Amino acid sequence: MTVLKILTYGDEILRTPSKEVHKVSAKIHKIVDDLFDTMYSYNNGIGLAAPQIGYNYRIFVLDLAMDNEPPCPIVFINPKIIKKWGAIDSFEGCLSFPDIYTHVRRYESVIIRAKDRKGRLFTLEAKDGSLLSRAIQHEYDHLEGTLFVDHARNRFETDHLLAEKGLPQIDSEYLIEESELEQEIIEKQRNSDKNEDSVSRNPADCC
Repeated sequence: MTVLKILTYGDEILRTPSKEVHKVSAKIHKIVDDLFDTMYSYNNGIGLAAPQIGYNYRIFVLDLAMDNEPPCPIVFINPKIIKKWGAIDSFEGCLSFPDIYTHVRRYESVIIRAKDRKGRLFTLEAKDGSLLSRAIQHEYDHLEGTLFVDHARNRFETDHLLAEKGLPQIDSEYLIEESELEQEIIEKQRNSDKNEDSVSRNPADCC
C-alpha cells in the first residue's frame, strides 16, 4: 500500500495538461494502485486524478460507494468526454483544496469513453446531475489542467474562502466563461418554486 502526498492548489503541476498513456503497462498499474491507496486514505475521497499525486498521465479513478456498500472502483485511462448536455449547480470540494467547498457550474449529463486498467475500451453514461456525472467532470478537468474553482458561480465568494485558508485567489486566466450554463441553472432555480432543497448541495465529497 502506497499513500502519496496530494498536491495542493498553487502547485503548477495541477495546471499542466496531462499526456496520453500509450501502453497500459506495469508502471500504469502502479499509478492506478497509488491513486486508489491515496484516495481511500481520505474518509471523504471519492475520486483522484494522476496529476494530484504528481503523475502527468491521463488517468483518474473513482469510487462512489457509500459506507455501507462494497467498494466499486472505476479506472479511467485516456478518457474523453464525447457528449455533454444540461446544466446543474454542484457544491464541490477537492482533495487539492483542503476544507474548501463552493458552488460551481457543471453539465447535468455526460458520456465518457476511456480504457480500464486492462486496456479495454468502455463507454459510460452519467445522467441527471448524478454524483457520477459531476465526479467524472471534476476529475476529467484535472487532466486538462483545469480546477473546480475555475467553474465557480461566485468568484468573489470563492476567492474569500481561498484567502481564509491561505491559498491563492482564482487566476483570471483560468476562469471559465459559462454564461449559457449559468443562465440554464438560473432558469431551473426559478422554476423550482424557490425551494432551496432542490439545488444540488452535496456535502463533503472531494475529488
